[in-house]
Amino acid sequence: MALFASRFAGGSTVRGLAARCFSCTSGTFSSASEPARQQFEEILGKNLEDIEAAGTWKTERVITSRQANSVHVSGVSKPVLNFCANNYLGLSSHQDVIGAAQRALDTHGAGLSSVRFICGTQDIHMDLERKIAEFHSREAAILYASCFDANAGLFEVMLTPEDAVLSDELNHASIIDGIRLCKAQKQRYNHMDMEDLENKLAAVKSSSRMRLIVTDGVFSMDGDVAPLVKIMELAKKYEALVFIDECHATGFLGKTGRGTEEYLGIRSEVDIINSTLGKALGGAAGGYTCGPASLCTLLRQKSRPYLFSNSLPPPVVASASKVFDLLMHDSSLSERVSSNTELFRRRMTEAGFKIMGDNHPICPVWLGDARLASEFSDEMLKRGIYVIGFSFPVVPKGKARIRVQLSAVHSTEDVNRCVDAFIEIGKEKNVI
Repeated sequence: MALFASRFAGGSTVRGLAARCFSCTSGTFSSASEPARQQFEEILGKNLEDIEAAGTWKTERVITSRQANSVHVSGVSKPVLNFCANNYLGLSSHQDVIGAAQRALDTHGAGLSSVRFICGTQDIHMDLERKIAEFHSREAAILYASCFDANAGLFEVMLTPEDAVLSDELNHASIIDGIRLCKAQKQRYNHMDMEDLENKLAAVKSSSRMRLIVTDGVFSMDGDVAPLVKIMELAKKYEALVFIDECHATGFLGKTGRGTEEYLGIRSEVDIINSTLGKALGGAAGGYTCGPASLCTLLRQKSRPYLFSNSLPPPVVASASKVFDLLMHDSSLSERVSSNTELFRRRMTEAGFKIMGDNHPICPVWLGDARLASEFSDEMLKRGIYVIGFSFPVVPKGKARIRVQLSAVHSTEDVNRCVDAFIEIGKEKNVI
């Protein structure tokens, strides 16, 4: 296999990276079939070479500090402003949240070494599920190790071959994977195209027992908000249920952070909500499903990611619980991230950049070319701004962008400094 010039984080060549896949602490991996191993390495190497040639190589920058508006990055001499975290409310490093986790470490331990139904349920798990249900004004909630697991565990349990599921084509990968696992009739409608959704609802109405419309509340790559009002109208017309993934809405979208429903003026009409604890709600880990108590009870009995994954660690549970305590009584952080979003979008648009999506703190800066996006983000880092270029396969080919994400802990000065760097580089590269 040829020795490639491309490099992984830490300076390893692609060949070196592939070779390490076969190593272990006791020595070099020895294959029973050396020709098979050599062929495997050739295949891996060709795949990696193709990624580099396409300009879509993803290097993992190493942060050496806590998550905040300003972070320390390995190899960079000065702190840089972080504009690419899902830390929308700045709660990843909030002292009350950290303190709650530290106390739980002392009282409830580092972990439970068990799934929930054996010996993995503590009082704090039950308390957090109660708070989640209360926050969303639903009957019940069930915790998962991640929202990816929540999405993977729902549809297989809920839907049968007698049912139909209708999913937006740009839904998150975890939703797509979860739907693949179920045996329902599967329909994919064009992104936020309500005419297409209605046509597909009409087509399955007579052939299905139950119909489920599935959509992200906010689409993470584009920052656009689902047309939930129209979706609810169609659901009533065709007697369908509605599911939304609120990972990029819970805690900060809407006046009090209740998410897409509140943002669009809908009062708790969605049937099932899945969301995460790993973004605005402390940024650690964990996800959940909330909705009817009977559904959550059924998921406890049959959902595979729930039944076969360890319980969330007590410090994570306690930190998330403290976040809900904060959000129940104060919406000032949500107001602050909204203000920062308006400032960034206004200045960038005035400068001539194309900013995708709605008035959401996900602010994708359209560039189109993958290599341009990668080079642009590198130049931003040189100016003390941490952003990442997104390209295929994270987004479709030819639709590369830099996804900027605003946070409540960014100051006005931080936002203006970020915009100024974009303008300077944008002019140098003839983007604006």
